[in-house]
Amino acid sequence: MADLFSVTAPLLIRYPDGSRDVMVERFAYPGGMVYFRPFWDRLGPERGICRVEGAVRGGGPWKIGAAVITVLGCQGTDPDAAAEFADWCIHREQLADGYPDREALQAMAHAAGYLP
Repeated sequence: MADLFSVTAPLLIRYPDGSRDVMVERFAYPGGMVYFRPFWDRLGPERGICRVEGAVRGGGPWKIGAAVITVLGCQGTDPDAAAEFADWCIHREQLADGYPDREALQAMAHAAGYLP
């Protein structure tokens, strides 16, 4: 059983309404999870950071509340999300040493009101 917060593969979250997001960073908190979407640094915290309420269940796929989290499929199974993730990887490489570490990302999520 894989732990959602230690998996290094790219992940995709799907909501009951059919919407979905690629998750490029994620943090647990007692009431659920906070994640960062690709290009969060361009979207701003109101669109780039998301909170999901509920207990984490499963070992891959995982569920939090009514959302389902899976490993991101390849170009053949999820081409739009895979392309978005590939674009994000290029963007992140360009940021190089300017990309914030996990502690700084967590502090951003906290300052924006997403983490307690």
